[in-house]
Amino acid sequence: MSKSLFRKKSIVSILKDSQDGLSDAHGGGELNKVLRVRDLTALGIAAVIGAGIFSTIGEASYHGGPGVSLLFVITAITCGFSALCYAEFASRVPVSGSAYTYSYVTFGELAAWVIGWALILEYAIGNIAVAISWSGYFNNLLAGIGNAIGVNLSFPGWLTSNYDSASPELYAAAPHIAGIPIILNLPAFIIVVLVTYLAYVGIRESKKSANFMVGLKILVILFVIVVGAFYVNVDNWSPFMPNGFSGVLKGVSAVFFAYIGFDAISTTAEECSNPQRDLPKGMIYSLIICTVLYVLIAFVLTGMVSYSQLKVDDPLAFVFNAVNLPKVSFLISVSAVIATTSVLLVFQIGQPRIWMSMSRDGLLPRKFSTIHPRFKTPSFATIVTGFLVGIPALFLNLTIVTDLTSIGTLFAFILVCGGVLLLPPQEKNPHSKRFRLPYINGQFIVPVIVILFAYLFRNELPQRFSFAGGWEVWKHNIPFFFFVVAALIFTILSFVKKLSLIPVLGLLSCFYLMTEIGFRNWVVFFIWLLIGLTIYFCYGYRRSKLAQA
Repeated sequence: MSKSLFRKKSIVSILKDSQDGLSDAHGGGELNKVLRVRDLTALGIAAVIGAGIFSTIGEASYHGGPGVSLLFVITAITCGFSALCYAEFASRVPVSGSAYTYSYVTFGELAAWVIGWALILEYAIGNIAVAISWSGYFNNLLAGIGNAIGVNLSFPGWLTSNYDSASPELYAAAPHIAGIPIILNLPAFIIVVLVTYLAYVGIRESKKSANFMVGLKILVILFVIVVGAFYVNVDNWSPFMPNGFSGVLKGVSAVFFAYIGFDAISTTAEECSNPQRDLPKGMIYSLIICTVLYVLIAFVLTGMVSYSQLKVDDPLAFVFNAVNLPKVSFLISVSAVIATTSVLLVFQIGQPRIWMSMSRDGLLPRKFSTIHPRFKTPSFATIVTGFLVGIPALFLNLTIVTDLTSIGTLFAFILVCGGVLLLPPQEKNPHSKRFRLPYINGQFIVPVIVILFAYLFRNELPQRFSFAGGWEVWKHNIPFFFFVVAALIFTILSFVKKLSLIPVLGLLSCFYLMTEIGFRNWVVFFIWLLIGLTIYFCYGYRRSKLAQA
């Protein structure tokens, strides 16, 4: 019996368990192997292009102006480093679990639990936000249809709001039970129930639905780009960065939230017909397609109206209303409903599979790894996910949900990039079609890059380490202080041990993006991790399969 907190699963044992079917944990069934490159790319695009491009892009454009297009490229490069690291792991460890499974192989059980717990934050909290966003777009869509036919089809305000954001007028208009006003977000709950059912009845149905929604969504987005280009006023692109580069960086969390999702592809590894070949391609293709669309949309938005007008919840619909194109604005509402539905679908597929992997390893009760005998899906875990997302979506107004989701996801990316550095080297096989992460010696490149960035930000660095504003100001710089320490450590390690460039740059770039997220969200994130560690030491540590071995 292993007592170590860092006991690891071997890649060989993981692959063998997958091939054997794990009938004792699966409930006697295996998952359908039906996904190919096209399907994986569609799932990635479905997860990435959603709430971000239809809502948070407005806030980012307001702060960064046309320069927000650079932030999309910077964030895409950061995600690209992580995608390549995910691809290296996924091609070696083609089983479901995403960063959780990958961390179990390289860092050991404690780190695997931490990352699995953080991924719950990413998927569940992120999906609550998406469900609430879907509700708003859907109600706007109903209002538009109602105006066209002269009938009020929209939900009353007390059925699309929450206690935190409800106005005094809404409190007065809402029905009361025992003197308590009833205010909830019913559409958000309904869409979670419907999507959870779709995920429950099987990956084949979910795959077909995702492919349809992605195809329609991209057609609408391309239509928006083409039509909007005719209404662009190039004068709006000047100044390019009205609030400087610091203004552009204010949109980090919103822009990164728009990219969250491509890692969800790796959680469907067991449903791929050829995971070692198809998973890496699906990740990279979806990331490239989404980046091109984001940059084009950013230029269209900031070209059609001044960046100063874009601090709105529905920026795409807003700009077309601003140029007197209400029909296109209506089309945006339709697309937004489809987009957020597809994001919800992919995350509802991904979360149960992470729980399934944790259950197989004994870190969660065995019930979470039960596979439905007919639908071949993790049935119990899917139902629990539905409750975890649906119930809070009824009542919550998650003002920090974007930052919380981003910080959890970036944390996962950091561990994946770090994990690649710890993977044992493999002999080259010219006949193998497995993806291999290109090795670029970072011995001199990493120090040069770090020195270059220190020079470019030489005016900002003294402010970051200044105590002039007292604790209330300096506490927000604590994450940046740890980033500087990490950058120095990896610079030295890269020079001494000739570390691979791509995972080092991925780790440091993700860490830097985390430093741009508010201090309050770091506090909440650490509280979440403490809760997870409590559960691990009270249950998973003793019941782990490695503990019994």
